[in-house]
Amino acid sequence: MNTKRAAAHKSPSAGDYLIASKSCELMNLQYFLQMGKLVQCISNLVHALQCERGASNVFLGSSGEKFARERKTMVSASDRLRGEFDQALAEIHQELTAHPVSSHLLNQLASALHGLEGLPEVRRCVVARKITAASATEEYSNLIHNLIAVVFEAADTAVDPTIAGLLVAMVHLMNGKEFCGQERAVGSAGFSSGRFDRALSERMAHLIEAQERCFEVFTSFADKGSLELWEKLRDDPREADIEKLRQRGTAIGRYKNLDPALADEWFRLMSERMDELKTVEDSVEGCFHARCTERFADARNSLAHQETLITSLDAHEPACQPMLVLCDSGNEQQSGDAWASDGIGQQFGRSIFDLVQEQTRRLQQMTDELQSAREALEDRKTQEKAVLLLMEHRKISNDEAHRVLRKLAMDQGRKLPEVARALVSMADVLK
Repeated sequence: MNTKRAAAHKSPSAGDYLIASKSCELMNLQYFLQMGKLVQCISNLVHALQCERGASNVFLGSSGEKFARERKTMVSASDRLRGEFDQALAEIHQELTAHPVSSHLLNQLASALHGLEGLPEVRRCVVARKITAASATEEYSNLIHNLIAVVFEAADTAVDPTIAGLLVAMVHLMNGKEFCGQERAVGSAGFSSGRFDRALSERMAHLIEAQERCFEVFTSFADKGSLELWEKLRDDPREADIEKLRQRGTAIGRYKNLDPALADEWFRLMSERMDELKTVEDSVEGCFHARCTERFADARNSLAHQETLITSLDAHEPACQPMLVLCDSGNEQQSGDAWASDGIGQQFGRSIFDLVQEQTRRLQQMTDELQSAREALEDRKTQEKAVLLLMEHRKISNDEAHRVLRKLAMDQGRKLPEVARALVSMADVLK
Protein backbone atom coordinates (compact mmCIF):
# COMPACT_ATOMS: atom_id res chain seq x y z
CA MET A 1 0.00 0.00 0.00
CA ASN A 2 2.78 2.39 0.96
CA THR A 3 4.64 1.42 -2.22
CA LYS A 4 1.65 2.39 -4.37
CA ARG A 5 1.31 5.72 -2.59
CA ALA A 6 5.00 6.46 -3.10
CA ALA A 7 4.74 5.62 -6.78
CA ALA A 8 1.72 7.90 -7.16
CA HIS A 9 3.68 10.81 -5.73
CA LYS A 10 6.85 10.20 -7.71
CA SER A 11 8.52 13.48 -8.64
CA PRO A 12 8.65 14.37 -12.36
CA SER A 13 11.95 13.51 -14.00
CA ALA A 14 14.16 15.47 -16.38
CA GLY A 15 12.93 13.18 -19.13
CA ASP A 16 9.32 14.18 -18.41
CA TYR A 17 10.14 17.82 -18.96
CA LEU A 18 12.19 17.13 -22.06
CA ILE A 19 9.17 15.39 -23.55
CA ALA A 20 6.96 18.27 -22.44
CA SER A 21 9.34 20.73 -24.12
CA LYS A 22 9.13 18.83 -27.40
CA SER A 23 5.34 18.52 -27.07
CA CYS A 24 5.09 22.28 -26.55
CA GLU A 25 6.92 22.85 -29.85
CA LEU A 26 4.64 20.37 -31.59
CA MET A 27 1.52 22.09 -30.26
CA ASN A 28 2.81 25.48 -31.43
CA LEU A 29 3.47 24.13 -34.92
CA GLN A 30 0.05 22.49 -35.04
CA TYR A 31 -1.47 25.81 -34.03
CA PHE A 32 0.30 27.54 -36.94
CA LEU A 33 -0.89 24.86 -39.35
CA GLN A 34 -4.43 25.89 -38.39
CA MET A 35 -3.55 29.58 -38.27
CA GLY A 36 -2.20 29.28 -41.81
CA LYS A 37 -5.69 28.63 -43.14
CA LEU A 38 -6.99 31.72 -41.33
CA VAL A 39 -4.12 33.82 -42.72
CA GLN A 40 -4.94 32.64 -46.24
CA CYS A 41 -8.62 33.55 -45.75
CA ILE A 42 -7.61 37.00 -44.46
CA SER A 43 -5.38 37.50 -47.50
CA ASN A 44 -8.20 36.62 -49.88
CA LEU A 45 -10.79 38.69 -48.01
CA VAL A 46 -8.50 41.74 -47.88
CA HIS A 47 -7.91 41.56 -51.64
CA ALA A 48 -11.65 41.32 -52.28
CA LEU A 49 -12.33 44.31 -50.01
CA GLN A 50 -9.61 46.29 -51.78
CA CYS A 51 -11.31 45.56 -55.12
CA GLU A 52 -14.68 46.50 -53.64
CA ARG A 53 -13.21 49.72 -52.25
CA GLY A 54 -11.77 50.64 -55.65
CA ALA A 55 -15.06 49.97 -57.41
CA SER A 56 -16.93 51.98 -54.77
CA ASN A 57 -14.58 54.93 -55.30
CA VAL A 58 -15.24 54.94 -59.04
CA PHE A 59 -18.98 54.49 -58.45
CA LEU A 60 -19.14 57.44 -56.04
CA GLY A 61 -16.74 59.59 -58.06
CA SER A 62 -18.86 59.14 -61.20
CA SER A 63 -22.12 59.89 -59.34
CA GLY A 64 -23.19 56.28 -59.79
CA GLU A 65 -22.63 56.17 -63.55
CA LYS A 66 -19.63 53.77 -63.54
CA PHE A 67 -18.89 50.38 -61.98
CA ALA A 68 -22.39 49.83 -60.54
CA ARG A 69 -22.64 46.28 -61.93
CA GLU A 70 -18.95 45.46 -61.30
CA ARG A 71 -19.31 46.63 -57.73
CA LYS A 72 -22.23 44.26 -57.07
CA THR A 73 -20.13 41.35 -58.31
CA MET A 74 -17.27 42.39 -56.05
CA VAL A 75 -19.58 42.70 -53.03
CA SER A 76 -20.77 39.12 -53.65
CA ALA A 77 -17.16 37.93 -53.85
CA SER A 78 -16.33 39.71 -50.56
CA ASP A 79 -19.32 38.10 -48.84
CA ARG A 80 -18.30 34.63 -50.05
CA LEU A 81 -14.75 35.12 -48.77
CA ARG A 82 -16.11 36.54 -45.51
CA GLY A 83 -17.91 33.20 -45.08
CA GLU A 84 -14.64 31.31 -45.61
CA PHE A 85 -12.93 33.57 -43.07
CA ASP A 86 -15.69 32.91 -40.51
CA GLN A 87 -15.39 29.16 -41.05
CA ALA A 88 -11.59 29.19 -40.65
CA LEU A 89 -11.91 31.27 -37.49
CA ALA A 90 -14.50 28.87 -36.06
CA GLU A 91 -12.13 25.94 -36.67
CA ILE A 92 -9.33 27.55 -34.65
CA HIS A 93 -11.57 29.28 -32.08
CA GLN A 94 -11.03 26.60 -29.42
CA GLU A 95 -7.23 26.80 -29.70
CA LEU A 96 -7.31 30.60 -29.64
CA THR A 97 -9.50 30.90 -26.56
CA ALA A 98 -8.83 27.75 -24.50
CA HIS A 99 -5.05 28.25 -24.56
CA PRO A 100 -4.60 31.92 -25.56
CA VAL A 101 -1.13 32.74 -26.86
CA SER A 102 -1.54 36.50 -27.21
CA SER A 103 -4.03 39.00 -25.79
CA HIS A 104 -3.04 41.39 -28.60
CA LEU A 105 -4.00 38.81 -31.22
CA LEU A 106 -7.39 38.19 -29.61
CA ASN A 107 -8.06 41.91 -29.28
CA GLN A 108 -7.15 42.47 -32.91
CA LEU A 109 -9.52 39.71 -33.98
CA ALA A 110 -12.25 41.45 -31.99
CA SER A 111 -11.51 44.71 -33.81
CA ALA A 112 -11.59 43.00 -37.21
CA LEU A 113 -14.90 41.27 -36.49
CA HIS A 114 -16.43 44.52 -35.23
CA GLY A 115 -15.35 46.24 -38.46
CA LEU A 116 -16.90 43.47 -40.57
CA GLU A 117 -20.18 43.86 -38.68
CA GLY A 118 -20.30 47.52 -39.76
CA LEU A 119 -19.60 46.77 -43.44
CA PRO A 120 -23.27 46.36 -44.52
CA GLU A 121 -24.06 49.90 -43.35
CA VAL A 122 -21.10 51.32 -45.30
CA ARG A 123 -22.33 49.50 -48.39
CA ARG A 124 -25.85 50.89 -47.98
CA CYS A 125 -24.43 54.40 -47.78
CA VAL A 126 -22.37 53.81 -50.94
CA VAL A 127 -25.38 52.54 -52.91
CA ALA A 128 -27.50 55.49 -51.75
CA ARG A 129 -24.54 57.84 -52.40
CA LYS A 130 -24.87 59.20 -48.87
CA ILE A 131 -21.12 58.99 -48.31
CA THR A 132 -18.20 60.66 -50.06
CA ALA A 133 -15.53 58.68 -51.87
CA ALA A 134 -12.96 59.83 -49.29
CA SER A 135 -15.11 58.70 -46.36
CA ALA A 136 -15.85 55.35 -48.01
CA THR A 137 -12.14 54.86 -48.62
CA GLU A 138 -11.41 55.56 -44.95
CA GLU A 139 -14.07 53.07 -43.78
CA TYR A 140 -12.76 50.29 -46.02
CA SER A 141 -9.14 51.11 -45.17
CA ASN A 142 -9.77 50.89 -41.41
CA LEU A 143 -11.40 47.49 -41.85
CA ILE A 144 -8.56 46.23 -44.05
CA HIS A 145 -5.99 47.56 -41.58
CA ASN A 146 -7.60 45.59 -38.74
CA LEU A 147 -7.58 42.38 -40.78
CA ILE A 148 -3.91 42.77 -41.75
CA ALA A 149 -3.07 43.51 -38.11
CA VAL A 150 -4.35 40.02 -37.21
CA VAL A 151 -1.60 38.55 -39.40
CA PHE A 152 0.91 40.91 -37.78
CA GLU A 153 -0.04 39.75 -34.28
CA ALA A 154 0.07 36.11 -35.41
CA ALA A 155 3.63 36.66 -36.65
CA ASP A 156 4.53 38.03 -33.24
CA THR A 157 3.57 34.71 -31.60
CA ALA A 158 5.67 32.44 -33.85
CA VAL A 159 8.54 30.65 -32.12
CA ASP A 160 9.96 28.90 -35.18
CA PRO A 161 12.27 31.31 -37.04
CA THR A 162 11.47 30.04 -40.55
CA ILE A 163 7.73 30.39 -39.92
CA ALA A 164 8.14 33.79 -38.26
CA GLY A 165 10.24 35.08 -41.15
CA LEU A 166 7.65 34.10 -43.75
CA LEU A 167 4.87 35.72 -41.73
CA VAL A 168 6.95 38.90 -41.44
CA ALA A 169 7.42 38.84 -45.23
CA MET A 170 3.71 38.29 -45.77
CA VAL A 171 2.43 40.97 -43.41
CA HIS A 172 4.76 43.59 -44.92
CA LEU A 173 3.77 42.56 -48.44
CA MET A 174 0.10 42.86 -47.43
CA ASN A 175 0.74 46.30 -45.97
CA GLY A 176 2.62 47.42 -49.07
CA LYS A 177 -0.23 46.17 -51.24
CA GLU A 178 -2.72 48.05 -49.06
CA PHE A 179 -0.74 51.28 -49.47
CA CYS A 180 -0.81 50.56 -53.21
CA GLY A 181 -4.60 50.31 -53.03
CA GLN A 182 -4.84 53.60 -51.17
CA GLU A 183 -2.55 55.18 -53.76
CA ARG A 184 -4.90 53.93 -56.46
CA ALA A 185 -7.78 55.73 -54.71
CA VAL A 186 -5.79 58.96 -54.29
CA GLY A 187 -4.63 58.93 -57.91
CA SER A 188 -8.15 58.21 -59.15
CA ALA A 189 -9.46 61.22 -57.21
CA GLY A 190 -6.76 63.51 -58.60
CA PHE A 191 -6.85 62.39 -62.22
CA SER A 192 -10.65 62.27 -62.40
CA SER A 193 -10.87 65.85 -61.12
CA GLY A 194 -8.16 66.98 -63.57
CA ARG A 195 -5.80 68.28 -60.88
CA PHE A 196 -3.82 67.41 -57.76
CA ASP A 197 -3.78 69.93 -54.94
CA ARG A 198 -0.91 70.02 -52.46
CA ALA A 199 -2.62 67.74 -49.94
CA LEU A 200 -3.41 65.09 -52.55
CA SER A 201 0.12 65.20 -53.98
CA GLU A 202 1.68 64.89 -50.55
CA ARG A 203 -0.65 62.01 -49.72
CA MET A 204 0.44 60.19 -52.86
CA ALA A 205 4.13 60.78 -52.09
CA HIS A 206 3.63 59.41 -48.57
CA LEU A 207 1.91 56.27 -49.88
CA ILE A 208 4.66 55.65 -52.43
CA GLU A 209 7.33 55.87 -49.75
CA ALA A 210 5.33 53.71 -47.33
CA GLN A 211 5.05 50.99 -49.98
CA GLU A 212 8.78 50.96 -50.58
CA ARG A 213 9.53 50.63 -46.86
CA CYS A 214 7.18 47.64 -46.63
CA PHE A 215 8.55 45.99 -49.75
CA GLU A 216 12.11 46.42 -48.48
CA VAL A 217 11.30 44.38 -45.37
CA PHE A 218 9.40 41.85 -47.47
CA THR A 219 12.45 41.17 -49.68
CA SER A 220 14.57 40.59 -46.56
CA PHE A 221 12.42 37.66 -45.38
CA ALA A 222 10.66 36.25 -48.44
CA ASP A 223 11.40 32.83 -49.94
CA LYS A 224 13.24 32.44 -53.24
CA GLY A 225 10.17 31.62 -55.35
CA SER A 226 8.23 34.64 -54.10
CA LEU A 227 11.23 36.90 -54.70
CA GLU A 228 11.40 35.73 -58.31
CA LEU A 229 7.73 36.68 -58.78
CA TRP A 230 8.47 40.03 -57.13
CA GLU A 231 11.33 40.76 -59.53
CA LYS A 232 9.10 39.82 -62.46
CA LEU A 233 6.51 42.33 -61.23
CA ARG A 234 9.13 45.07 -60.90
CA ASP A 235 10.42 44.45 -64.42
CA ASP A 236 6.98 44.68 -66.02
CA PRO A 237 6.69 47.64 -68.49
CA ARG A 238 3.56 48.64 -66.58
CA GLU A 239 5.76 49.91 -63.73
CA ALA A 240 7.31 52.56 -65.99
CA ASP A 241 3.84 53.76 -67.02
CA ILE A 242 2.79 53.97 -63.38
CA GLU A 243 5.93 55.93 -62.54
CA LYS A 244 5.17 58.52 -65.23
CA LEU A 245 1.68 59.06 -63.85
CA ARG A 246 3.06 59.22 -60.32
CA GLN A 247 5.40 62.00 -61.34
CA ARG A 248 2.50 64.00 -62.68
CA GLY A 249 0.51 63.43 -59.53
CA THR A 250 3.30 64.41 -57.15
CA ALA A 251 4.63 67.39 -59.18
CA ILE A 252 2.80 70.04 -57.15
CA GLY A 253 1.93 73.13 -59.15
CA ARG A 254 3.55 72.01 -62.40
CA TYR A 255 0.51 70.33 -63.88
CA LYS A 256 -2.57 72.39 -63.13
CA ASN A 257 -4.83 70.75 -65.67
CA LEU A 258 -4.83 67.03 -66.39
CA ASP A 259 -6.90 64.99 -68.80
CA PRO A 260 -9.63 63.28 -66.72
CA ALA A 261 -9.35 60.29 -69.07
CA LEU A 262 -6.06 59.52 -67.30
CA ALA A 263 -8.12 58.33 -64.33
CA ASP A 264 -9.23 55.21 -66.21
CA GLU A 265 -5.67 54.42 -67.30
CA TRP A 266 -4.38 54.95 -63.77
CA PHE A 267 -7.06 52.73 -62.25
CA ARG A 268 -6.36 49.96 -64.76
CA LEU A 269 -2.60 50.01 -64.24
CA MET A 270 -2.80 50.05 -60.45
CA SER A 271 -5.45 47.31 -60.43
CA GLU A 272 -3.17 45.11 -62.53
CA ARG A 273 -0.33 45.84 -60.14
CA MET A 274 -2.43 44.85 -57.13
CA ASP A 275 -3.50 41.62 -58.81
CA GLU A 276 0.15 40.72 -59.38
CA LEU A 277 0.99 41.61 -55.79
CA LYS A 278 -1.74 39.17 -54.76
CA THR A 279 -0.01 36.49 -56.83
CA VAL A 280 3.22 37.14 -54.91
CA GLU A 281 1.22 37.10 -51.66
CA ASP A 282 -0.28 33.71 -52.57
CA SER A 283 3.24 32.39 -53.21
CA VAL A 284 4.42 33.46 -49.74
CA GLU A 285 1.32 31.93 -48.16
CA GLY A 286 1.90 28.67 -50.03
CA CYS A 287 5.50 28.54 -48.85
CA PHE A 288 4.35 29.32 -45.30
CA HIS A 289 1.89 26.41 -45.32
CA ALA A 290 4.49 24.03 -46.77
CA ARG A 291 7.02 25.11 -44.13
CA CYS A 292 4.49 24.60 -41.32
CA THR A 293 3.66 21.11 -42.62
CA GLU A 294 7.35 20.21 -42.94
CA ARG A 295 8.27 21.50 -39.50
CA PHE A 296 5.27 19.79 -37.88
CA ALA A 297 6.28 16.43 -39.39
CA ASP A 298 9.89 16.92 -38.23
CA ALA A 299 8.80 17.85 -34.70
CA ARG A 300 6.41 14.89 -34.47
CA ASN A 301 9.14 12.46 -35.55
CA SER A 302 11.60 14.05 -33.14
CA LEU A 303 9.12 13.73 -30.26
CA ALA A 304 8.45 10.07 -31.04
CA HIS A 305 12.19 9.36 -31.23
CA GLN A 306 12.87 11.10 -27.92
CA GLU A 307 10.02 9.33 -26.16
CA THR A 308 11.39 5.96 -27.32
CA LEU A 309 14.91 6.88 -26.27
CA ILE A 310 13.95 8.08 -22.79
CA THR A 311 11.75 5.03 -22.23
CA SER A 312 14.66 2.74 -23.09
CA LEU A 313 16.99 4.68 -20.82
CA ASP A 314 14.46 4.62 -18.00
CA ALA A 315 14.42 0.82 -18.16
CA HIS A 316 17.97 0.69 -16.74
CA GLU A 317 18.44 0.20 -13.00
CA PRO A 318 19.41 3.52 -11.35
CA ALA A 319 22.73 3.69 -9.58
CA CYS A 320 22.85 4.24 -5.84
CA GLN A 321 25.35 7.05 -6.06
CA PRO A 322 23.88 10.44 -7.15
CA MET A 323 25.85 12.53 -9.58
CA LEU A 324 25.97 16.24 -10.46
CA VAL A 325 24.94 17.19 -14.02
CA LEU A 326 26.14 20.47 -15.49
CA CYS A 327 23.98 21.92 -18.27
CA ASP A 328 25.44 24.32 -20.80
CA SER A 329 23.05 27.24 -21.45
CA GLY A 330 24.11 27.53 -25.09
CA ASN A 331 25.28 31.08 -24.41
CA GLU A 332 29.00 31.76 -24.02
CA GLN A 333 28.31 34.63 -21.60
CA GLN A 334 26.28 32.45 -19.22
CA SER A 335 27.74 29.71 -17.08
CA GLY A 336 24.77 27.33 -17.37
CA ASP A 337 22.81 25.34 -14.79
CA ALA A 338 23.61 22.50 -12.43
CA TRP A 339 21.23 19.93 -11.00
CA ALA A 340 21.52 16.75 -8.95
CA SER A 341 20.70 13.41 -10.54
CA ASP A 342 18.94 12.15 -7.37
CA GLY A 343 20.15 8.61 -7.80
CA ILE A 344 20.08 8.47 -11.62
CA GLY A 345 22.81 6.17 -12.87
CA GLN A 346 25.89 7.53 -14.59
CA GLN A 347 24.99 6.08 -18.03
CA PHE A 348 21.39 7.29 -17.83
CA GLY A 349 22.45 10.66 -16.39
CA ARG A 350 24.89 11.24 -19.19
CA SER A 351 22.26 10.38 -21.79
CA ILE A 352 19.75 12.80 -20.25
CA PHE A 353 22.55 15.34 -20.06
CA ASP A 354 23.18 14.95 -23.80
CA LEU A 355 19.49 15.34 -24.60
CA VAL A 356 19.17 18.43 -22.42
CA GLN A 357 22.27 19.93 -24.01
CA GLU A 358 20.99 19.24 -27.52
CA GLN A 359 17.58 20.76 -26.78
CA THR A 360 19.14 23.79 -25.10
CA ARG A 361 21.49 24.49 -28.00
CA ARG A 362 18.67 24.07 -30.52
CA LEU A 363 16.31 26.39 -28.66
CA GLN A 364 19.07 28.98 -28.29
CA GLN A 365 19.78 28.79 -32.03
CA MET A 366 16.07 29.27 -32.77
CA THR A 367 16.00 32.28 -30.45
CA ASP A 368 19.00 33.81 -32.20
CA GLU A 369 17.45 33.24 -35.64
CA LEU A 370 14.16 34.72 -34.48
CA GLN A 371 15.86 37.95 -33.49
CA SER A 372 15.81 39.62 -36.91
CA ALA A 373 12.12 38.80 -37.43
CA ARG A 374 11.27 40.11 -33.98
CA GLU A 375 13.21 43.29 -34.66
CA ALA A 376 11.30 43.91 -37.91
CA LEU A 377 7.98 43.53 -36.07
CA GLU A 378 9.13 45.67 -33.16
CA ASP A 379 10.33 48.43 -35.51
CA ARG A 380 6.87 48.63 -37.06
CA LYS A 381 5.19 48.73 -33.66
CA THR A 382 7.54 51.45 -32.45
CA GLN A 383 7.01 53.60 -35.56
CA GLU A 384 3.25 53.35 -35.14
CA LYS A 385 3.57 54.42 -31.50
CA ALA A 386 5.78 57.36 -32.51
CA VAL A 387 3.27 58.46 -35.17
CA LEU A 388 0.43 58.33 -32.65
CA LEU A 389 2.48 60.42 -30.19
CA LEU A 390 3.16 63.05 -32.85
CA MET A 391 -0.50 63.12 -33.89
CA GLU A 392 -1.61 63.64 -30.31
CA HIS A 393 1.11 66.09 -29.32
CA ARG A 394 1.05 68.27 -32.45
CA LYS A 395 -2.63 67.76 -33.35
CA ILE A 396 -1.72 66.66 -36.87
CA SER A 397 -2.94 63.98 -39.30
CA ASN A 398 -1.47 60.51 -39.72
CA ASP A 399 0.21 61.47 -43.01
CA GLU A 400 1.71 64.61 -41.55
CA ALA A 401 3.00 62.69 -38.53
CA HIS A 402 4.76 60.26 -40.86
CA ARG A 403 6.30 63.19 -42.75
CA VAL A 404 7.53 64.73 -39.49
CA LEU A 405 9.07 61.42 -38.46
CA ARG A 406 10.83 61.02 -41.82
CA LYS A 407 12.12 64.62 -41.71
CA LEU A 408 13.51 64.09 -38.20
CA ALA A 409 15.35 61.00 -39.42
CA MET A 410 16.80 62.84 -42.45
CA ASP A 411 17.80 65.93 -40.43
CA GLN A 412 19.56 63.78 -37.82
CA GLY A 413 21.09 61.38 -40.32
CA ARG A 414 19.59 58.42 -38.45
CA LYS A 415 17.42 55.48 -39.42
CA LEU A 416 13.66 55.81 -39.03
CA PRO A 417 13.33 53.09 -36.34
CA GLU A 418 16.05 54.78 -34.26
CA VAL A 419 14.24 58.12 -34.30
CA ALA A 420 10.93 56.39 -33.54
CA ARG A 421 12.44 54.62 -30.52
CA ALA A 422 13.85 57.91 -29.25
CA LEU A 423 10.44 59.57 -29.53
CA VAL A 424 8.65 56.73 -27.79
CA SER A 425 11.20 56.82 -24.97
CA MET A 426 10.29 60.52 -24.51
CA ALA A 427 6.55 59.78 -24.33
CA ASP A 428 6.23 61.05 -20.78
CA VAL A 429 7.94 64.34 -21.72
CA LEU A 430 5.59 64.89 -24.68
CA LYS A 431 2.46 64.42 -22.55
